This record gives sequence, structure tokens and C-alpha cells, in this order.
Amino acid sequence: MSELNKIALKILSNGKGILAADESNGTMTKRLESVNIQSSPENRLLFRETLFTAESMRDCIGGVILYDETINQKSNDGKTIPSIISETGAVPGIKVDTGAKDLANSPDEKVTEGLDGLRERLKKYYELGARFTKWRGVYIIGEKFPSKLAINSNAHALARYSALVQESGMVPIVEPEVLMDGEHSAEDCLIKTSEVIQKCFEELIIHKIDLTGIILKPNMILAGNKSKNKISNEEVSIKTLQCLKKSVPNEVPGIAFLSGGQSEMEATENLNLININNDTNFIMTYSYGRALQQSALKFWSKNIEDKEGTQNIFNHRARMNTLAAQGKWSSELENK
Repeated sequence: MSELNKIALKILSNGKGILAADESNGTMTKRLESVNIQSSPENRLLFRETLFTAESMRDCIGGVILYDETINQKSNDGKTIPSIISETGAVPGIKVDTGAKDLANSPDEKVTEGLDGLRERLKKYYELGARFTKWRGVYIIGEKFPSKLAINSNAHALARYSALVQESGMVPIVEPEVLMDGEHSAEDCLIKTSEVIQKCFEELIIHKIDLTGIILKPNMILAGNKSKNKISNEEVSIKTLQCLKKSVPNEVPGIAFLSGGQSEMEATENLNLININNDTNFIMTYSYGRALQQSALKFWSKNIEDKEGTQNIFNHRARMNTLAAQGKWSSELENK
């Protein structure tokens, strides 16, 4: 077992999942302002540190993805944020892409940037305590989308990123997200997501990536958010597994789904059904941002001094998702 494989399994095993707390300052500002809280470095840290010191970090969270600002911050008692996370047994991680920009010759689509200077940044993040990283490619579904150009460009970038990350002794999260924005059917989502993931693995193999030392972070297979033909949660689980079985090589240790605009409850229920129906060797868990944080953020905004109350709400969501990652969740448990 390689060191990278050990790190990946530490993050994903025993129903543990990933807390995606890597929102850019722009995204975090929108979230805080939506609940009438001023977005300052202090307030962003206060909310995140409230989550990072919650009890469920020990039982449910295997890894935390940080943003550049946060990985460089210290708590009031002088501890670094990565050390606070490591003390819980979770692994600190870092988002390293610099965002999705318009794709030349296909301006309706995006390509993710951030390869320039990445080797040097990775060294710095490793010294700060990070042991895994994240890079997100985004794709839209439409009549002509995603284009071959978008699929190939983003797969190539994800592979070059992964090679540099593994060279630096960290585990890359490979996140090709096919967005749920649009009127497309679940069948369209299945076809396009399969094509996207397959191209990513073609490139990862060309770039000699150790597939036992990565984590895949895909979307679930859903109908578009404006589609008139929604599918049941059971169908979501079956189509998602169908996609992954034909697209992901067996060496990959685990898959941590993004929530991608699903409600907290949908993200938990769909993950649970995926695990009930999982007939693969892949660990299937969660890498959620909003679907872990939103209720806690709403509560916190009413009284930012009530640390315990905020943590209780976060603990509940983390525990529900950890049960779902083992196929042991039920709606009755939500009210206990």
C-alpha cells in the first residue's frame, strides 16, 4: 500500500466524508451576506473554526478542504488551522485551482486555470500541513455541450494537476462536475458525465497517475434543475452507479460525491441509496459544502456567540451523512 493510498483511505474509510470548506472569499461573502453577516476574514474564520472544533469532526469527517486564506490563518489561541483539523484525526486539504475561466474558441464553456506556479504553491501547502488537494473542472449540458474541446481541455488540466500533486506527496481530488443547471434529462446527464469521467481517466493514465492515490469527486446523475422529467431517488442511485461502473478503473479507492445544488436532505438520501445499491468495491462517501453547512450557517447567523448550538446542527448533518455513506440512514433518524 502506497503512502498516497494510505492517506486516501484515512480520509474515506468507516463512513467518514469530506467537509468542503474551500469557498472562495467571493462565494463565502455571498453566503454570509445572504444571512446578514458581514464577510470579514475574522467572521469567515469564526464560522469555519466553529465547525472544525465540533465533536463530529472526530467521528464523521476524514478530511477538510481549505481555501488559501484559511490554511494561512491562526485561531485566537495561536494554533494554525491545519493543526486544529489534524488534532481531530481529520486530514487537512487545500483547493489549488484558481477558478474556471472562459474557454477560448468556446466562450459559453469554462476551463479551469491554476497550473502556473503550482509546483511551488504545493510545496508551501505541504509545509503548512496539507496532505490532499482539490481541482474542479466544470461542464455544462446543452445541445452542443459539453464540447469535445471542453472535455479534453479540462481532462488534460486535471491530469497535469494530479501529476504535480502526487509528485509533492499529496492526494489529488479529481473533481469533474457536470452542472445540474438546465433542462436536460437524467439520461443526458448519464451519457455526458460518463464521457467526461472516461476522458479524465484516459488523461490520468497517460500522465502516469497512481490511481490508488486519488479520490474522484463527481456529480450524481440527476435531471437538470429546470427539467420537467425529474427521476426518483432510487433511479438517481441506479444511474449514478451505472455511470461509475463503466467509467472508473477498479484501482481507484473511493468516490466522494459533490452535492451540486441538491438540498441537504436530497444529498443525504441519494448517498444512502447509492450505498444500499453499491455492488462495487469503491468506497462511496460525501464531499459536501452547502449540504453540510447551510443549516448550521443559518443558525449561527442569528447568534454568532452560540458556538454549541451551531455545532449541534453541524454534528447532526455530519452524522446523517456518515450513516448514509454506510447505507444506514433513514428519514426517521432526522428527527431524533
